Amino acid sequence: MTQNRPRVIGLTGGIATGKSTVTQILRKKGYKVIDADVIARGILNIDQDAYKEVVKFFGAKVLNADKTINRAYLGDRIFGDEKLRKKLNAITHPYIIQQIKQQIDASKHKILFLDMPLLIEIYDDIVGEGICIDEVWLVYCDREAQIKRLMKRDGISYEKATLKVNAQMDIEEKRKFSDRVIENTKDKAYLIENIDIALNQKFYQ
Repeated sequence: MTQNRPRVIGLTGGIATGKSTVTQILRKKGYKVIDADVIARGILNIDQDAYKEVVKFFGAKVLNADKTINRAYLGDRIFGDEKLRKKLNAITHPYIIQQIKQQIDASKHKILFLDMPLLIEIYDDIVGEGICIDEVWLVYCDREAQIKRLMKRDGISYEKATLKVNAQMDIEEKRKFSDRVIENTKDKAYLIENIDIALNQKFYQ
């Protein structure tokens, strides 16, 4: 490990597995968390290079009246259309990765958590840009729990929740690629207990 480089823990999970809750808990404990979703939203602000590329490819229909990206419309366009989803990812991921690297390089923290839903899916791209992920933590619950939580969270049907879960990499496959699994299969107290167990290593102090 390069001297003075932060130890980077990749934090990932599937939709509705509770990754955002884990991020909140880690922040309350004083850990620095880089949120890839926040970066992803920022690069699509008006006049950003990624914004211009997205508008050029998807057309003016992707814009609201105030020229901001209509994220709901864009989400509907790429949902279920693998080619469009790959194109959007090809546009946005390099900008996201670049900003992640900049934040890591500028950090004075000994440990950083990188909250990134697609961490495993684009792991090679991240490493290829010079970002070293020292460990991957997966926030886990089983597929049926994902579906039920998503139905409750978004007020959608079982069928639609299933489609959304199916559009992502299977949670059991993600588990195979993870160094540590944070079980989120019961209540919040159980989740916190599992996080504490993971953090109760001198490595993370």
